[in-house]
Amino acid sequence: MHTLIFSISFSVAVSIFLKLARRGGIRVDQAIAVNYATAVALCLWLLRPPLDTLFQQPPAVWLILGLLGVLLPSVFLIMAAAVRRAGIVRSDTAQRLSLILPILAAFLVFHEAVSGRKAFGVALALCALACLLTRPRAAAAEASQAVDTVTPEDETRGSAARGWPTLLGVWAGYGCIDILFKQMARSGAGFTGSLLLSFALAGLLTGLWLLFRRARWHARSLASGLLLGVLNFGNIYFYIRAHQTFPDNPTLVFAAMNIGVISIGTLAGAGLFRERLSALNMLGIGLALGAIVLLFPR
Repeated sequence: MHTLIFSISFSVAVSIFLKLARRGGIRVDQAIAVNYATAVALCLWLLRPPLDTLFQQPPAVWLILGLLGVLLPSVFLIMAAAVRRAGIVRSDTAQRLSLILPILAAFLVFHEAVSGRKAFGVALALCALACLLTRPRAAAAEASQAVDTVTPEDETRGSAARGWPTLLGVWAGYGCIDILFKQMARSGAGFTGSLLLSFALAGLLTGLWLLFRRARWHARSLASGLLLGVLNFGNIYFYIRAHQTFPDNPTLVFAAMNIGVISIGTLAGAGLFRERLSALNMLGIGLALGAIVLLFPR
């Protein structure tokens, strides 16, 4: 269980970082590029993957790594477009509703056994999600964790009709990333080497994108990427470890991560940033805890 707790904690810390970075004028797209380089360095230093066999991965693993290398940075860009066209609140909701995809995959792709207790836990998790996402508009906009590559001038609310393709991209992108990490955890390939390659590919593509845009480099933004890299490395490392710890219960990991991050993030927003909570939000936190208890294996 400690792997899930650590992963949730690091994920919430990433969200807090992004909120503070945006307020401090950090260019988060540049911080994201350094974040992947930092994650690569941490992987080499702490995990010491076997470099002599690094590229000797099965074709199926290379496919997973290639998809992650593209999706991890691309979802930031899609999220930025969604915020510009459909607004922060709708974009954040689309990201959270992506939980539906990995839960479906747990039963349809990973063949997790369905029981009445587990089905009730999933239903409770979705109810908790609805309660936690129901907020006053101003509070929801402040609480959004999806402002990664957005500058203040990008935040003009657009039309939902124009923005629905990007919202669909956010929903599918985050859901697919969760599924791919689970697939990586069960692939049997070298864990540390796979993690290193996924960070390296994502960092390479992010760097190329910034060069293509002829970005003006910002020293403070680049330096802040070091901290983001530490937090993001911890989040992904423990998330994959959680899937390895509960190989037969992916629903627990998917639901606990998403609902746990939203619940703790909601409390952190209220405590650190004075975001308003309603009685419905507090009910959502209670339902989330109940869902995790139901999904946890006996």
